[in-house]
Amino acid sequence: MIDFVAVEQGLALLLTSFSPWMVVIPGIVLGLIFGATPGLQISMAMAIFLPMTLYMDFVQAMLFLTAIFTGGSFGSGIPAILMNIPGTSSAIATAFDGYPMARQGKHNQALGIALVSSVLGTLMGYLILFVMIQPLSLMVLKLGPAEMFVVILWGMTLIASLKGEQVLKGLMAGFVGLLIGTIGFNELGMARGTMGQTYLLDGVPVIPAMMGMFAASELFKLANKDFIVESKASRKVKVSEIFEGFKMAVRYPWVMIRGGLIGVFVGAVPGVGSSVSNLLSYVETQRRDEDPDSFGKGNPKGVVASESANSTSEAGSMATLLALGIPGGGATAVMLAAFAMHNITGGPQFIRQQTDVVYAIIFANFAQVFLLLVIGLLFIPLLANIIKVPMRYLIPSVLVLAVMGSFGLTGNMTGPVTVLVFAVVGWIFRHYGYSVPAAVIGMLLGAMAEKSLLHSYQISGGDLGYVLERPVTLLILALLLASLFGKRLLGLFRGCKKSAGA
Repeated sequence: MIDFVAVEQGLALLLTSFSPWMVVIPGIVLGLIFGATPGLQISMAMAIFLPMTLYMDFVQAMLFLTAIFTGGSFGSGIPAILMNIPGTSSAIATAFDGYPMARQGKHNQALGIALVSSVLGTLMGYLILFVMIQPLSLMVLKLGPAEMFVVILWGMTLIASLKGEQVLKGLMAGFVGLLIGTIGFNELGMARGTMGQTYLLDGVPVIPAMMGMFAASELFKLANKDFIVESKASRKVKVSEIFEGFKMAVRYPWVMIRGGLIGVFVGAVPGVGSSVSNLLSYVETQRRDEDPDSFGKGNPKGVVASESANSTSEAGSMATLLALGIPGGGATAVMLAAFAMHNITGGPQFIRQQTDVVYAIIFANFAQVFLLLVIGLLFIPLLANIIKVPMRYLIPSVLVLAVMGSFGLTGNMTGPVTVLVFAVVGWIFRHYGYSVPAAVIGMLLGAMAEKSLLHSYQISGGDLGYVLERPVTLLILALLLASLFGKRLLGLFRGCKKSAGA
């Protein structure tokens, strides 16, 4: 399973020269900055700095790009915790409990939890990749659009449980998000939901809409407050409390392991990645917890579940890229471009012929996570000072940041207008008790689900028996049903056992 000769050669590639390591720290810092700035995506950072990799050898280029990826995975959680603005879609679930923790004056602990969960999650992901790279490459070959649709369906059917007892409202919010996510042209070139408006033909830009619903609508609610955290004593930045967050994260090893496994598996599915894995991990943790109602109110397990999953999905998407040459998302798409710039083609042949390079990339990422721990620890006290900024300065600053970031994403006024429109929509949702996260999840997954369903329909010719011929689809369906009804069936089973015993 592990080629030890190639392992030795991979280590030699890294240890015979210092030059590959010179780009790692700048890469992590760039990833942290871009990930922590709402509106700036990790893939954007990688794309901007991609031309620089022309002057590097292949291993150095991959180390630089993966360092940006690693730094950005944690960086996106920082604004999610401090301002309820997920830096990227991979940190949506981090905001669910991270931001309530910050409101309670536990911002130091929440950031500490996020950092350790990201570090351990990335470490776990690359460890799994190290052991499983060759079996994973065979497994990913079996994943088609039907499997991707079922994975997305899994996420969507769990939407209802995000709102606890208000399942119907959660479903309705998710359905509204789904409808918004499918506005515009579909894969077959048909326009839907545009109401005759030509500016909707390209669909609703999801990231600006997410920023509007999450951040701007929350700022409306905080307009009458002086600070995010009312208590002056709670606004202090304490390194000791950040270390306390470290300890809190390792108290939940099973949450982290489950998040890691979900992250690797979902991250390996092309086109799905960390945007879905953090949500799936969060929902599964909430459903399995003895006190599910505590989620969304500052439960540290929610931060652990989200950050461990979105960090391990990096390794999952790297598995797809290395094994098949298929990018798992925007970030790995940029890496694929780096492959092409260095005249290298990813896929089974790449793994077979350049196994030493694959192992070198994996080992370099082991080192990167420890550097992330140190650099992240240096950045957190600096960034946590946002809590001390009065709301009269913070609200306009964040709104300007969100509007400018959305303009940068779309390149025209569509982004800022979308932020403002969805700020109002988000405020209405919050006011009437409908789940904003469920609506955002619907927007994120709707178009992907439709695309996978259409591809499955085209391949199968509309024959439902096609699903029965795909064991991986059936396995994921079984997991979906188990996550939906497993707890209830277990309760019924225990009830029957007690009755029989009596």
